[in-house]
Amino acid sequence: MLNNFLFLSLLAFLVSAGISFGATPLVKRLAKRIGAIDVPKDARRMHKIPIPRLGGLAIFFGFIISVLLFGQIDSQARGILLGALIIVVLGIIDDVMPLNALLKFCVQIIAAIIPVMAGVRIEFLSNPNVFSNSVYFSLGIFSIPITVLWIVGITNAVNLIDGLDGLAVGISSIASLSLYIVAFLVSEPSVAIVMACLAGACIGFLPYNINPAKIFMGDTGATFLGFILATVSIQGLFKFYAIVSFAVPFLILGLPIFDTVFAITRRIASGRSPMSADRGHVHHRLIDMGFNQKQSVAILYATSGLLGLSAVVLTTSGEIKAMLLIVTVIVAVLIGMKIMGSVPPAHHNAQNDSENKKADGDKNEQD
Repeated sequence: MLNNFLFLSLLAFLVSAGISFGATPLVKRLAKRIGAIDVPKDARRMHKIPIPRLGGLAIFFGFIISVLLFGQIDSQARGILLGALIIVVLGIIDDVMPLNALLKFCVQIIAAIIPVMAGVRIEFLSNPNVFSNSVYFSLGIFSIPITVLWIVGITNAVNLIDGLDGLAVGISSIASLSLYIVAFLVSEPSVAIVMACLAGACIGFLPYNINPAKIFMGDTGATFLGFILATVSIQGLFKFYAIVSFAVPFLILGLPIFDTVFAITRRIASGRSPMSADRGHVHHRLIDMGFNQKQSVAILYATSGLLGLSAVVLTTSGEIKAMLLIVTVIVAVLIGMKIMGSVPPAHHNAQNDSENKKADGDKNEQD
């Protein structure tokens, strides 16, 4: 039985990765034809030349075909897939002709309500009252708004962190694999298969998106990945009446959650709209510290991977070991950044300029 499940997971992963990898060049040509091009217009963008976006469509194709072939499509899964389809359509339109942020937010809420109405809800949370005999409490009528908030929040969190080549898709790959392992450990095979499909779709796209990127996944991909990670984490993890149900998804998605909360707080504190764009995200700060794109992405990959490992440890070994691992992660990241930051920023900036010029040359040759 176990061997059959592992074989099915591997097959789902490979099919999804193969379709995503094969579809990306086709999507790239489509993006150029319909004008889905990311033109660098401000300091927030790290690339110097126009690059096609819409790459998320290839990720979606790989994921949806693999899920339909290998997944269990019940009413909750149908709700998730229908909501995801709305998110993808919204992303395609936004990648071609940028939409108003409020309009996108409203459509995302509608998309989130669909799986919620299908039964994908956060109904219980761990009880923060250590003096209570009950280890969890029911959200009651608040389960719907809290679930919608979680879905829309994670959808945008992944989108906000999509600022460097390969960053968002790589972190989504790590999160998917972490969720796969946890779902396997808590005997949720249907959730594990879906995560295998998502991880495969991400990794199939990654070779085209690592620095220097040949194509961006755009809002089509970033919001789709956030939506699937948010909804599937509810379906597979939040329904367990223990501390795992609350902490595991927050650990696995910890990096985009932290970046989003920090961004909203920063913007409100400076008197700006929380939806306004700026250059203060964690990846921008690493670049400003003197790290180049590849180094910054590597640091954030390692952080995300260690948080995912902490979630697995929490699931298998309990809270104490997980907390020790998290503290170790924080200390290791700080030490690593201190060591890497000892190289003078001018050296890094020169290296960045060299990389950008090389990337420009490579892109011009390809075009």
